[in-house]
Amino acid sequence: MNMPLSNATLETPARAGQPTDEENRTMILPTPRQLRHDLPVPPVLAQQIDRHREAIRRVLHGDDPRTLVVVGPCSIHDEVAALEYSEKLAALADEVSDRFLIVVRAYLEKPRTTVGWKGLLYDPERTGAGDLHEGLIRCRRLLLNLAELGLPIATEALSPMAMDYLADLVSWSAIGARTTESQIHRELVSGLPMPVGFKNGTDGGMTVAINAMKSAAHGHHRLGLSDNGVPAMVTTAGNPDTHLVLRGGRGLTNYDAGSIAEAVDALTAAGVSPAIMVDCSHDNARKQAERQLDIAREVMAQKRAGNGHIRGLMLESFLQPGRQDDGDELVYGCSITDPCIGWEQTEQLLRSL
Repeated sequence: MNMPLSNATLETPARAGQPTDEENRTMILPTPRQLRHDLPVPPVLAQQIDRHREAIRRVLHGDDPRTLVVVGPCSIHDEVAALEYSEKLAALADEVSDRFLIVVRAYLEKPRTTVGWKGLLYDPERTGAGDLHEGLIRCRRLLLNLAELGLPIATEALSPMAMDYLADLVSWSAIGARTTESQIHRELVSGLPMPVGFKNGTDGGMTVAINAMKSAAHGHHRLGLSDNGVPAMVTTAGNPDTHLVLRGGRGLTNYDAGSIAEAVDALTAAGVSPAIMVDCSHDNARKQAERQLDIAREVMAQKRAGNGHIRGLMLESFLQPGRQDDGDELVYGCSITDPCIGWEQTEQLLRSL
């Protein structure tokens, strides 16, 4: 005869090195609805964000001849410095708006190869203790402040649940090289209301990104949360506004004319958008920030020579050039993750292009 299971039967004894309940902590967070209620998007900003998304779509689909430029810090660790940078960028964006549609990078999550600071969203004080509650509030407030400057906002969609809290303020998103192959992220993109760029894989291969674009264009049923934080089946319609971002891989670059032509041929054969954005950083720059300047000039020269499939550039840029290790005394406006070009270099580059 089957005996009923007691509580003791269900308990699993702790093994040596296995985390205990005291070590695995749970923090209750506000629901997406609650955070949006506490930090709402005013109607005028909601209309602006809709216009920005449509303007980006027009560039990516070739209906607007301008070049999309996603530019800003590798990651945001200091909201004050990020706002100062964005104020400068907003003024420059107005001056060059006949040639460029400029979008500010507001990257709040950082994928890590092993471990490290995961971004303003997860650990806003950079203590290692983590505070998602504070991070959600500060990130949403920062995005609201950036939107008030009149700039379209870009971010990388890393945690699907984070987008439930922040996506209404974002005009363009990236899926990084580490997550392009993830089914969860492809399903996420299929329901996002903005254009999304899939980066090629970390090995430089384009197939995973092309497959991701095809998957995200279709509707999906995925596990998610309702606005009230209840587990839900989310049904998505598919996202028709995805494109490829070339960022190199494993020491190889792919911003040259031959690589871009190969990418366009592969995209066309797959029946997806042949729009190309070149990430001038990462493996294309071989982790040398100043190489971004020459890469951007080379790519724009290709576009001026008649390559209409080149629709965008991505640049990592902050107030000060280079990078620094995190610590108690930081150089203001200098990246603590990947190296960036400085503001003066950024301004001179965009004017020269």
